[in-house]
Amino acid sequence: MSLVCWKCGASLAGLPLPLSRRDTCPSCRSDLHVCKLCRHYDAHRAGQCRELAADRVADKIRVNDCGWFVPRPEAYRGGGAVMAQASRSALDALFSNPPVEDEPAKLAKPDLLDDLFRK
Repeated sequence: MSLVCWKCGASLAGLPLPLSRRDTCPSCRSDLHVCKLCRHYDAHRAGQCRELAADRVADKIRVNDCGWFVPRPEAYRGGGAVMAQASRSALDALFSNPPVEDEPAKLAKPDLLDDLFRK
């Protein structure tokens, strides 16, 4: 099984191992020396790390200095880029339709507004 990006699932076969702190995914440009790509990462543990001697890392998706980092091939859980694209498409569909000008019935008449705000 080859190593893939933890965020988008792109193959990292072209990158030399061990991964350096500066390595990023060629596809999505995410940092690779992160907890989510590490063999010791466990979302179900309190510190989210199986290595008891490792220092605590607050942000699991940002590059870190952990000396216990070992990349794992099954880090990609799917859905990252696909879910982002689906959400972006839904937002585009929601906000791309301009309001229809032919429906004056939805607009309040000035007389009704005057009655509403009279003292």
